[in-house]
Amino acid sequence: MPGDDGYFDEHRAATYDDDTAVFDPAAVMPVVDFLAARAGDGEVLEFGIGTGRIALPLARRGIRVHGIDLSGAMVRRLRSKQKGEDISVTMGDFVSTVVDGSFSLVYLVFNTIMNLTTQAAQVACFRNAAAHLGPGGHFVIEVMVPQLQRLPKGETLVAFDLSEGHWGVDRYDVVSQGLTSHHASLVDGTVELSATPFRYVWPAELDLMAQLADLTYVERWADWHRQPFTATSNSHVSVWMKPKTG
Repeated sequence: MPGDDGYFDEHRAATYDDDTAVFDPAAVMPVVDFLAARAGDGEVLEFGIGTGRIALPLARRGIRVHGIDLSGAMVRRLRSKQKGEDISVTMGDFVSTVVDGSFSLVYLVFNTIMNLTTQAAQVACFRNAAAHLGPGGHFVIEVMVPQLQRLPKGETLVAFDLSEGHWGVDRYDVVSQGLTSHHASLVDGTVELSATPFRYVWPAELDLMAQLADLTYVERWADWHRQPFTATSNSHVSVWMKPKTG
């Protein structure tokens, strides 16, 4: 069972930045470019700020970044980095936690919406994002597309990484839209096992959640490079807007 830090405890926080592919500037900078363009001159709020993979590069561009995170371990990791102390972080979940101010952009990347394991919580997340946006502000989500096309009838397992030193397998529950991500990692000659529960969510379902939060659909891309979203896309970047007033 997760502790106060959820599933991102001291052990995970200590190794989170070790994923060189995810932290490679080639992976990070397209995200930062996309979000910076949406932020404009306003302040931005990251749901699940973690160790600052995206927040710190945004802040280096002169954008004022705020964050919400449940994990003290992850935020301490952020604080240990150069300029990490300059970013305002409110501790709590991004379903109900309130941050003072109005933002031009709220964003939720790297499948983090799926850490909310019920539909009700995901809907509440949209409403919380809308409550923090100023008129004309945008909510951006990056998330995978459920890989059910890879499941033969009656099967539940999809392997997503079988590399040397790491095996990753997702177990789907198509009745509840549950997904448990299982990892086996070889660390110093020892196999470490972990499993994290998620709730997968469809693009059309996200659009309906946005409507319930009075947000308007703007665009959807296959990735941060703005490649077209198609029936074979494995992920998407979606944008909704809070209507302008007056």
